[in-house]
Amino acid sequence: MIETVRVTRYVTPLREGGSLPGIVEGDDLGTYVCKFRGAGQGVRVLVAEVIVSGLATRLGLRTPRLVALDLDPEIARYEADEEVQDLLNASPGLNLGIDFLPGAFGYEGEASTPPDVAARVLWLDAFTANVDRTWRNPNLLLWHDDLWVIDHGASLYFHHAWPGGVTDPSRFAAQPWSVDDHVFGSHVDRLGATDAAVDLTHEDLEAAVADVPDVWLEPVPGAETAEALRASYVAFLAARLATRDWLPRASAA
Repeated sequence: MIETVRVTRYVTPLREGGSLPGIVEGDDLGTYVCKFRGAGQGVRVLVAEVIVSGLATRLGLRTPRLVALDLDPEIARYEADEEVQDLLNASPGLNLGIDFLPGAFGYEGEASTPPDVAARVLWLDAFTANVDRTWRNPNLLLWHDDLWVIDHGASLYFHHAWPGGVTDPSRFAAQPWSVDDHVFGSHVDRLGATDAAVDLTHEDLEAAVADVPDVWLEPVPGAETAEALRASYVAFLAARLATRDWLPRASAA
């Protein structure tokens, strides 16, 4: 699983997103963007972040290091902002930490992005059904002249239907994905070659899912243990990997 780091100080909120992530410091002297388990979107967003980040790395894409941030709500005593206090108090235990990339720039254009990298990002988002990488919100950073992919919480939408019980993987496997509005949509003609080059294995899927802390894997009917829930995630991803019904075609651009 991802490494656990204890939060030593809450620094400042990031108000760009609706979930109010914050900058924190850890006992390893690192600085992280913390996404809180007590935010309105819940822990499934953190699960998606970890799994898709792991898949991105296995596709050769750059994504910041992730840790599990152990938060003591006692830190909230020193915060003047009531909204931040409430969030800290609602998020005891393990939260998601994303390595802070100092001096990184938000993504503004395709000129500096190698076409093969853009196509891999597009393939990843199609595979994981990510709906949140548009020009309005690219969720990309430029750091040391390299492209970094961030914020994968809008992926793997299927698990939001699981409170009523684990659903059928075949439905997700066949669910088409629209390239419309994607920041790299103009590279849809490269997806065929990218798809042929992708070598994700069943072991890769298992390894990405294994990085998720057990406490974020909340029991649902049909998967009452962390082990069973991991198996369900792998089954959904494997089913989608086994078909290409979801892969956008150039004619759909």
